[in-house]
Amino acid sequence: MKLSRRTFITSVALTPVACGVPLGYQRGTPVTQPQPTPSVRTPQVGQEWTYIQRNVFDGKTLGLTTDRVASIGSTIVIDRTDVGLGNLSKEVQGPWGTIITDPHWGRTVTFSPSIALWPQELTPSWSKQFITKYALAGYPGSLYNWQEYMSAHGWEQITVPAGTFLTLRYQNLINYESDDDNKTNCIRKETLWFAPSIGRWVARESSGSYMIQGQVGVPILEDSYQWQLTSYK
Repeated sequence: MKLSRRTFITSVALTPVACGVPLGYQRGTPVTQPQPTPSVRTPQVGQEWTYIQRNVFDGKTLGLTTDRVASIGSTIVIDRTDVGLGNLSKEVQGPWGTIITDPHWGRTVTFSPSIALWPQELTPSWSKQFITKYALAGYPGSLYNWQEYMSAHGWEQITVPAGTFLTLRYQNLINYESDDDNKTNCIRKETLWFAPSIGRWVARESSGSYMIQGQVGVPILEDSYQWQLTSYK
């Protein structure tokens, strides 16, 4: 069942949240490769997906964000709004399933060339390395290196607040050059559950780490985040 956005916001507001309780990792139930392979829903203006974001370390809710297809042309523009923050940076794809501008990293990045947003073949054995460059919003003249290894790991049924979905679970391992010269060996790891039936991921986990130039020891950990789909159209 799809919860309405208003119903879910109300339920979040009324539900007590324990402070400082880490989240468990999301888990799906493995299933065999569906036959035929599901097709990805094509984009249409007005399609939208709402996600709740939480901090994995303490379980705190960080936002409730809605992504909505605003226009379709040579690129697909997705508007984003947050219940507390209002309008956020836009996401831009072109073609569908290829990311040009990605606002999900805290700071909006634009890739040149664009890279795949989900596996280009919906099979558990698919993998590919992408080498590109990115620019931060507001600084289009400064380009930094971005290497990403995307690999699919199997079909799973997963349950999130919006319902139960057939998904392809895949992972991204990213090694990128920071705009901060003091940071080296910058790594990001993601696990996503992509549901072809809605043309979007329904669950996502992200973490990162880096080293400080000239220092030795263990990497410095960035915050880890978890997103779950709460409703869609």
